[in-house]
Amino acid sequence: MVHIQTRSFRGGVHPPAQKLSASVPFRDLPPPDEVSIPLRQHIGVPAEPLVKVGETVRMGQKIGDNLRGLSAPVHASVSGRVRVIGDVDTADGRKGTAITITNDGQDTLDETITPHPEWEQATPEEIRGLIRESGIVGMGGAGFPTHAKLQVPPDKKLNLLLVNGAECEPYLTCDHRLFLEATELIILGIKVLMRVAAVEQAYIGAKVTMEGVQDALWPFLEKEKGIDLVLLESKFPQGEERQLIYAVTGKEIPSGGLPWDLGVLVVNVSTVWAVGMLVTSGYPSFQRGVTVSGAVQQPSNYMVRVGTPISALLEAAGGFAGEPGAIILGGPMTGLPQSSTLVPITKQNNGVTVFAKGTVAGGGTTDCIRCGRCVAACPYRLLPLYLAKEAERGDIEQLNKFNLLDCRECACCAYSCPAHIPLLHWMRLGKGQLRAAR
Repeated sequence: MVHIQTRSFRGGVHPPAQKLSASVPFRDLPPPDEVSIPLRQHIGVPAEPLVKVGETVRMGQKIGDNLRGLSAPVHASVSGRVRVIGDVDTADGRKGTAITITNDGQDTLDETITPHPEWEQATPEEIRGLIRESGIVGMGGAGFPTHAKLQVPPDKKLNLLLVNGAECEPYLTCDHRLFLEATELIILGIKVLMRVAAVEQAYIGAKVTMEGVQDALWPFLEKEKGIDLVLLESKFPQGEERQLIYAVTGKEIPSGGLPWDLGVLVVNVSTVWAVGMLVTSGYPSFQRGVTVSGAVQQPSNYMVRVGTPISALLEAAGGFAGEPGAIILGGPMTGLPQSSTLVPITKQNNGVTVFAKGTVAGGGTTDCIRCGRCVAACPYRLLPLYLAKEAERGDIEQLNKFNLLDCRECACCAYSCPAHIPLLHWMRLGKGQLRAAR
């Protein structure tokens, strides 16, 4: 069933979509001569190395894990020899430990990798264990380990699986292409997750402007009981789980609450695809779809091995179109600016967006004119200007009073500010102050 009436939420902004690569099918990006696989590709405790320098590894082999606390394994994305284990630059600007593998060009598959056609006979706990061992995390950017999201507290009960296919960031199109090119895998992944979560209803949330998605899904929706498509308004941040839940169900997560509190499990469509891949091929999470767009010669979508440097994607897209002014890992609203093109792609990275020099706003901040646009744009009903002032002053009491931790860093406030005040910067700084105080 397709719900034709378009759903939305309060607040948000309408940046130009710039979906330059929406009609470009995925291409497999050949893995580089060397991959550097960070041990921190998820929320929680970083994995620890399970291999040593000089050791030969196979594609798909588990090379890092940590059983202490919230974590997820990492796997070799190529076969070859471990050259070094040490720090590399990561997307957030910090150093992080990575396992660097010299690619032997053979893609020799680890002998432990086998498909799981018997998943319907497996128990939910057994499937959750497979998902954990495969290292699947939230691939929309958050990186929350999927097996942990499926571990519902005893006092909660899920009744709805919500597949997040909103892809509301400008430029990014890899989720859109998955809908078109991997429809069967997505439906399979949904069915697997519905079994693990013990729910009988799933909604796929996709933007109404995603051409071809309805046609691709319809043959499956006609046959599959309990899987429906909900069309969403093209607005940012429609893909944030709180806004998605409200748009689809009309319910709001209370301050400090979680989707579990409403009986909802939200999973990104790329994560669902990874679950489908696990069942059909046995492949753990060592590759993902990535969009390369903006000021490049050929905006494209690639299937990329984890550990591939940004430079390889830029080269595949024909290089820069003009002098680059900024390279963003992710989309322009919430992505992270990069100072090096050697930063490796991880499970969380869905795009590389380039802006030409002269097109990136910089400087020119003026005093606040009290226009209220940041308040109107905030989907979380916060007061960004006041929060920014309190973060600048370091007033922990006031930051708590105005519920700063409800901020999801969507950047709607900064985008809508005519004074160009870096509100997102202050939101992040204030949240860091709160965490340090706690």
